[in-house]
Amino acid sequence: MDEQPEPVQEPAPHTGGGLDRRAELSEFLRTRRARLKPEDVGLPDFGRRRVPGLRREELAQLAGVSVAYYTRLEQGNGRNVSAEVLDAIARALRLTGAEHAHLMHLAKPKQHKKKQAARAQQVRPALQHLLDSIDAVPAYVVGRRSDILAWNRMAAALFGDWAELPAPERNWARLVFLRPDYRELFVEWDQKASDIVGYLRMDAGCHPDDPRLSALVGELSVKSEEFRRLWAAHDVKEKSYGVKRMRHPLVGDLTLSFETFRLVDDGEQSLLTYHAEPGSPSAEALRLLASWGADATRAGSGTPAR
Repeated sequence: MDEQPEPVQEPAPHTGGGLDRRAELSEFLRTRRARLKPEDVGLPDFGRRRVPGLRREELAQLAGVSVAYYTRLEQGNGRNVSAEVLDAIARALRLTGAEHAHLMHLAKPKQHKKKQAARAQQVRPALQHLLDSIDAVPAYVVGRRSDILAWNRMAAALFGDWAELPAPERNWARLVFLRPDYRELFVEWDQKASDIVGYLRMDAGCHPDDPRLSALVGELSVKSEEFRRLWAAHDVKEKSYGVKRMRHPLVGDLTLSFETFRLVDDGEQSLLTYHAEPGSPSAEALRLLASWGADATRAGSGTPAR
């Protein structure tokens, strides 16, 4: 497995319009290595270290590659590295499934991603009809960059009427980091913010040449200290399922389970639904929201409905 990559080359100048994939690979590996302690991987610890985490030579030993090989990879030189070696490094770093996939995207990017990233995402009419037919469950479709592409009446009642926002602002990252009302809506706002950044990191690995993603990251980095801190951590996450606690201005506290369904015909679009345990106070709160529809948030905040 100790194969030799091509000689190290200086990174190409970053001309804008996307993220520097080599820098992303370098920082991702460095931050994953820094979070591990020798005792985490069964190695002896010989005292205080100048920097936290495993040394490069320790990580290389665990992965079964030479120190020079791993060093070149951590410097962003992932060209010609085999999937077998990446798997070994992922195991040595104790990567999660999402982190392993992210490493593969960064080190062995697929071709033609720039063209795909530039194409505007469209929601199939039949999917919009499905959303409109779901009366009691908040549901929406999210795409690349956490853009909100479509939603139903109950989602507008729970999260606010996104139809009132310009299309570029229908984005979960902008809503969570730049809108005070969303900070109040999510009881565990810190977790929601961390999740959103993790999703964006996954997108960055798949589409490093996406200029809209690069612009979004730049804007949020300027406007939000919390975003800068979370982005620098290089944590990644895939949309999944779980529980969210919210504090709605009209119906108060809700505890809702959410599910994510990735679309078969477009893996970059996902349908998310939120539901409450039957017979619970949250189920009654959703029933009340259903009676208000998209006017729920405005009614709760005292803003006249239009």
